[in-house]
Amino acid sequence: MSPHDAIKRYPVVATTLAVGVAGLVLMVAGWSTAASWVVGGYALAIAVWQGWSMVRDLLRGTFGLDVLAVTAITATVLVGDYWAALIVVLMLTGGEALEDYANARAHREISALLERAPRLAHRARPDGSFEEVPIGDVVPGDLIMVRPGDVVPVDGLLEGDAASFDESSVTGESLPVEHAPGELVLSGSVGQQRVALVRATVPAKDSQYQHIIDLVQAAARTTSPIVRLADRYAVPFTLVSLAIAGVAWWTSGDPVRFAQVLVVATPCPLLIAAPVAFLAGMSRAASSGVIVKSGAVMERLARTRTVALDKTGTLTHGQPVVDRVEPADGRGTDEVLRVAAAAEMFSAHVLAKTIVHAAHHLQLRIPEASGVEETTAAGMTATIHGRLTAVGNAGHVERVTGHQTPGFPVPPGHIAIHVGTSEGYLGRILLTDQVRNNAPATLHALRRLGVRSVAMLTGDAVVTATHVAEQIGIDDVRAGLLPADKVAQVAALPHRPVAMVGDGVNDAPVLAAADVGIAMGAKGATAASESADVVILLDDLSRVATSVAIAQRTVRIALQAIWLGIVISVALMLVAVWGVLPAIAGAALQELVDLAAILTALRAVRPGPTEHELSRELRRGVELSGPTETVTRALTSRLSSTVGSHRPLLLHAAGDVIAGGREVGTSSAGGEQLLDVACRGDAAGQ
Repeated sequence: MSPHDAIKRYPVVATTLAVGVAGLVLMVAGWSTAASWVVGGYALAIAVWQGWSMVRDLLRGTFGLDVLAVTAITATVLVGDYWAALIVVLMLTGGEALEDYANARAHREISALLERAPRLAHRARPDGSFEEVPIGDVVPGDLIMVRPGDVVPVDGLLEGDAASFDESSVTGESLPVEHAPGELVLSGSVGQQRVALVRATVPAKDSQYQHIIDLVQAAARTTSPIVRLADRYAVPFTLVSLAIAGVAWWTSGDPVRFAQVLVVATPCPLLIAAPVAFLAGMSRAASSGVIVKSGAVMERLARTRTVALDKTGTLTHGQPVVDRVEPADGRGTDEVLRVAAAAEMFSAHVLAKTIVHAAHHLQLRIPEASGVEETTAAGMTATIHGRLTAVGNAGHVERVTGHQTPGFPVPPGHIAIHVGTSEGYLGRILLTDQVRNNAPATLHALRRLGVRSVAMLTGDAVVTATHVAEQIGIDDVRAGLLPADKVAQVAALPHRPVAMVGDGVNDAPVLAAADVGIAMGAKGATAASESADVVILLDDLSRVATSVAIAQRTVRIALQAIWLGIVISVALMLVAVWGVLPAIAGAALQELVDLAAILTALRAVRPGPTEHELSRELRRGVELSGPTETVTRALTSRLSSTVGSHRPLLLHAAGDVIAGGREVGTSSAGGEQLLDVACRGDAAGQ
């Protein structure tokens, strides 16, 4: 910032410095009386100005700490210590500039995020050349060139060769991420090493990075009561300060002592410490992929005692996966999966995509199918290897093939896709919505952070919800809930504040009603993100625990900074009582107190020991539960051919996001049952 800009931005500070220079010039010229009038008169004018502002605040019912500064300025002028008064004025008016500097330091992660926002894209022309266009002109289907160091302007699918990207600003991942052709590349990622081609799938305004920026800007515009956290200490601190100053005057009989005490009782450290700490904490959260929309939310999040979680898309991935293949006697798992994939290739159903994806992942040869027909809410019919073949629920397979399906029960939380031909029953494929492998570790971490109660609120059937809850250690299960029921359940939870974690459109009402609404925003609905107080930008449940840890550290540091200012100020006041601390020296020392409070508050921008320990604990929990990557690497081996063997595939249907709607399994309870019996298979308990 240039001197000219600084003067325009902080005119009162500039005027105070100019008055100080003028006073010094007058003193050097031998006009001490004139210097006293100039400096003292200016200090009293500032005191009147601040006093009027203080009276207006009092009329609005707000009592702040400015009363001490006004009293200190007035007292020092009245006892003839004009230069001490001017230093107090500089401290008071310069507090804004000091706070702006500290806020910029605390806000550095968020500022960097906004500055990295892409504005241009290199779009392919019909002749194969590329043109530079504003990202607003990019439409789905456009081919975008991303050079090394370029920011990916819109979400899209990678084409051509594999490429690596720096996704740290989007996901928090510090290492470059390798993407294969056909995989989704998020906007905000930075190209590495080689030129990449990305086929846009959404316009810029709907891309992930723009979504992040919108949330950050909304959070930055929010004015929170928490930035005046120190005002809670205003009345007792003011009364203690005035009492000490009064005792000093009474015992010494010297009004100068009163001024000397109040000079070191000025409130700048308390006024600055809290907002700096909370901005630093919000910046720290943003760098971890979590947007906290206000400081007040940060404080409530730090005090959270109950966490309620939606099931589908929150505790689970929200996408169907092939869990096991159970072939009939004399049949092989490969055969069942190949035949099912041959028919399902012609369907757009999410369960069909999952089966086809599993077959491709295992590199199975999928036979050709002819005469393919799809029966809504039942399954597929096709001719494969010259045999009439049916894939779908038990009733559909029995009607088409004329053969009975075995009456084996379906495990809780699963759906069975049956496969049969005119020659007989081949077997069934069990699909499930996989529980997140870090869910148990996340819940354990939340309890360590002081959360007393964890509950599951879901629209799913009781048997499905209980099955998931048993896997991750939740005792309080409330199933079969409509959105309105969830709101009522959250309101009735005893231990408060209550944080609700969800991701779908149907979660928006309860996220808005909870004390703290936390949206899983990476794949969740926009309505959920807009209703929530906290938005997790990554598809990572563990960030719920991370956000609570950051909030607790932020509040703790804010209070430490406030108490540091109080303790040092009281100590200086007690020294001033004995008359050994001149007012001008006390005013100078108070600047050091400001600096100490700010440096303490800025500690919130860095992770603390609790966060490091939490990170290690979450990693250990994931390793113990068996990370998905390890399981996936094992998929290169063939499945066991034993009926009922459990060899999990854990293969997600690429690109599918599960939301409410009958096509992906809407239950009458609340739009969350992922695998509806009426769609394509048979669920547990049917």
